[in-house]
Amino acid sequence: MGTVKTVKISSKWVEKNLIEVKAREHIVYVDQPEASGGTNKGPTPLEYLFASFASCIITIGLIVSRQRQLKIRGLSVDVEGDIDYDVLMGKSKEPRAGFYKIKAIVKVDGDLTQQEKEEFIKEVESRCPIADNLLNPTPIEVVVE
Repeated sequence: MGTVKTVKISSKWVEKNLIEVKAREHIVYVDQPEASGGTNKGPTPLEYLFASFASCIITIGLIVSRQRQLKIRGLSVDVEGDIDYDVLMGKSKEPRAGFYKIKAIVKVDGDLTQQEKEEFIKEVESRCPIADNLLNPTPIEVVVE
């Protein structure tokens, strides 16, 4: 096994639907739009999931491009997905609580052919921990204290 690091955050409910998350010395807020009872002070958990996925692709893309000495001028990722809010809100138990499909649209600005871009992004995706956790079941343990 390689180098294993523990990633930790702590979070707490502040008011209404506002949640404060501490990651190292950083504080970010998770919230809901005002129309959903929040204060709109931050992205929703679903939006953070997509932000995490997109930023992981870009981060790993930068690592891979440096390792392979590729001339990349820019990387951008748009992420979208459809979800059944009735399950989320407890109005239904079917079909599932998660997204039906998550689509990432990656734009690579660099001196690469389309095939080279596709191979590059395939390697990036295979090394992205967020993509791996979304694609593969990961045991989750919820402990109540």
